[in-house]
Amino acid sequence: MPTVDVAIVGAGIVGLSHAWEAARRGLSVALFERSARAEAASVRNFGMVWPIGQTRGVWYERAMCSRSKWLELRDEAGIWVEECGSLHAVHEADEEAVLREFAAAAPASGIACVWIDGAEAARRWPALNPDRLRGVLHSPAELCVDPRQSLRVIPEYLASKYGVQFYFNSPVSSIEMPLLRTARGETWNASRVFVCGGADFETLFPDVYAASGLKKCKLQMMATGPQPGGWRLGPHLAGGLTLGHYKSFEICPSLPKLKARIAAEMPDYLRFGIHVMASQNHLGEVVIGDSHEYGLDITPFDRAEIDNLILTYLHKMLRLPDATIARRWHGIYAKHPELVQFTAEPQPGCIVAASPGGAGMTLSFGCASAWWNHFERGTA
Repeated sequence: MPTVDVAIVGAGIVGLSHAWEAARRGLSVALFERSARAEAASVRNFGMVWPIGQTRGVWYERAMCSRSKWLELRDEAGIWVEECGSLHAVHEADEEAVLREFAAAAPASGIACVWIDGAEAARRWPALNPDRLRGVLHSPAELCVDPRQSLRVIPEYLASKYGVQFYFNSPVSSIEMPLLRTARGETWNASRVFVCGGADFETLFPDVYAASGLKKCKLQMMATGPQPGGWRLGPHLAGGLTLGHYKSFEICPSLPKLKARIAAEMPDYLRFGIHVMASQNHLGEVVIGDSHEYGLDITPFDRAEIDNLILTYLHKMLRLPDATIARRWHGIYAKHPELVQFTAEPQPGCIVAASPGGAGMTLSFGCASAWWNHFERGTA
């Protein structure tokens, strides 16, 4: 029977994060993925590493830890990572009020950002639509990665540098510590197991999932083809709707007033959980989204209405040389209504680490690093 220090279920960004942290501490690692490659939430996102959206303190620090690890992977593994920063571009007085409040409060928490008036912002970033632009919040911290490239290259890097064993097309059928069994009939002995398949842990531990409070969330996204002439968007772009989505902005006294206006004037955006963002990958494609439908509202069928709402709002923010949509998709991830990341230990030594709903690229490396640091100190 093969034996390993750490077995990991799931080759998404959470599983790879734990594999990296365990392997760099000298532990033997085997990772099991049900599909031929990671194809769920970890490859169906913007590729945004987004510290500006995380709450002050622990979660912002973990986002910045992840940021440093992405840069390490860029240098060590050759992954494409762009230090692009971000802009929140706003067009209404109440949105401006929120961003000015945030910019004033941020330095006390070590968050680097600045408010820039509309005319200056349009001069510095020509991709912005200058019509009625009141200004932007500029943060230099955000990164862009290509999820598809990253999730392909990281396993190759971990196998080559650390000897991590990868078993694709190997769904795990049961875990009875210290034994892990695959659907192929193989049995492994592992001192520690991490289950990192998002909501898929429901198949292994249905009682834990039922009691977790997690809800499945579906998002719709789109991408253009490569933009002509080497045109670049520059920083990640978000708008006023995003201020009501990320909890980092809840420190702003003006936010409730803004949320009330959006609810009254834009009920369809609120109903579908739409907040509009754009990023550009190394291929030149502009990735656009997204929406949020939960629980029983989720169907396998995408809504053209949602895509149209997203694109209408996007064009208020952004001028694209070629806005033709080349591909559309949806993703589903698990999100807890209160916890940033849900974890559980259904058996001694077996840890369920659900993805930090909607922030996997931003937080996974930082969360895994924090867990293994606690483990080394005996506090995990």
